[in-house]
Amino acid sequence: MRRLDQRTETFSGVPRPKTMGSTRPLYAIATARPSDLPLLPSIELAAARLLVGHAPESVLTETSSQDVLTHAQRQGRLWVALANDVPVGFAHVEVIEPTVAHLEEIDVHPEHGCRGLGTRLVQAVCAWAGIAGHRSVTLTTFRDVPWNLPFYARLGFAVIAPEQLSPALRVVIQDETRRGLDPARRVAMRRVCDG
Repeated sequence: MRRLDQRTETFSGVPRPKTMGSTRPLYAIATARPSDLPLLPSIELAAARLLVGHAPESVLTETSSQDVLTHAQRQGRLWVALANDVPVGFAHVEVIEPTVAHLEEIDVHPEHGCRGLGTRLVQAVCAWAGIAGHRSVTLTTFRDVPWNLPFYARLGFAVIAPEQLSPALRVVIQDETRRGLDPARRVAMRRVCDG
């Protein structure tokens, strides 16, 4: 077991911020640090368990490779949700088209869910995309999972009609299909950047 500093204890392999009594952790959104990267796969796996019954087990046990996360972190395209300076969520962006930022992955550990961290991560990604000169942010999600499509719609994302999918988004959906996700249950969405 990895040695942790005195501010944390572990749960499900992820450091958990210690709290005193009913004190809630202090949450923040920040660009990821190299030291955050080893903690992200366990967050990804814990969040995936919420999709049992919606995605095949092979997808639920996938994690982003450390090489992919390291590259994204070095490029400034990886954000973390921190609880008392310990990662409990993250958002990973890929630039799949010159003017489009694609939200490749977003996860919040279920023990820190329903606290607005997912919203804050998406807002950070969208703010960065606008400043970086991207025209829009895209993503793919489940069409029929109640907390997916409606969540993104509330944040200003709109469904992209299949005939309006860019070649790059078609490749993303083809990759998802190859990995075992049912394309009939998936949807692509886009939010136009401010400014």
